[in-house]
Amino acid sequence: MTEWKNHPPAYQANAASVLSGDQDFYRRIAAETGCRTKVQEFEIPLRDGRAWEVEAGNVFRIVAVRGPQVGDLNLWNRHDPNERMWASRSRQLHGAHVTTLDRLWSNLPYMRPMVTITGDSLEGYGVDEHGGRVHDLLGTRCDPYINRLLSGEDFDHHCHSNLTRAVAPFGLTETDVHDVLNVFQVTGLNADELYFMKACPAKPGDYLEFFAEIDLLCALSTCPGGDLSLPMWGPEAQDTLSVCQPLGVEVYEVDDDQLHGWSQPECSPYAGGHGMT
Repeated sequence: MTEWKNHPPAYQANAASVLSGDQDFYRRIAAETGCRTKVQEFEIPLRDGRAWEVEAGNVFRIVAVRGPQVGDLNLWNRHDPNERMWASRSRQLHGAHVTTLDRLWSNLPYMRPMVTITGDSLEGYGVDEHGGRVHDLLGTRCDPYINRLLSGEDFDHHCHSNLTRAVAPFGLTETDVHDVLNVFQVTGLNADELYFMKACPAKPGDYLEFFAEIDLLCALSTCPGGDLSLPMWGPEAQDTLSVCQPLGVEVYEVDDDQLHGWSQPECSPYAGGHGMT
């Protein structure tokens, strides 16, 4: 039997700070909660979505307000929605599942951190007996198109549709909706290299917290699969409404003196020639 050993990652920086930033700064932002003011708080109903803005230098939390529930998160540059979260590059740089001090990066040609994770109440989940981990960048959002293929039925409240409705008031369409961070979602690959999902471990009050590196438009869907304890497709598929919950969002303004030494990250300085004259 092959003995599996930890192989070094492909993407490594010459200086760790390029990927992680000033870790002491983010730990201080997380710890000194008395130096922030809550400026917005709301709940997203079950099987729905909502978008909201966060200014650079502020913090926002996604909270499991009433129990286990998965949420699908999208991020855009508030001033240029062509710049958006790049799930696959974030996965390569930090891991298929993210936690405190990991970052979510933007797409090309921008290539900069959009948020840094400053708090994760489920950080101790680790790796379970099936290889599952929490806060997933491995998969993507559920959508009505694949649902039609798998089930033969139309359903308008998959995460893709929830996010589409959420961003419409901001002038965006479903073509702007992109691959997600699956917040509170436990996933992995089985022995056949197939994607699996497990029941969400979040309890009331569990949260994932982000520091906004740039001005953001955020959107979150409360997944119609709820806590994912019931199968959504296949011969054992069930109605998952009974395991759906709302999710909470909290936005905090950070005191100016806490931001000393921090500045918004610049886009990649690559000149963009691509070898063409």
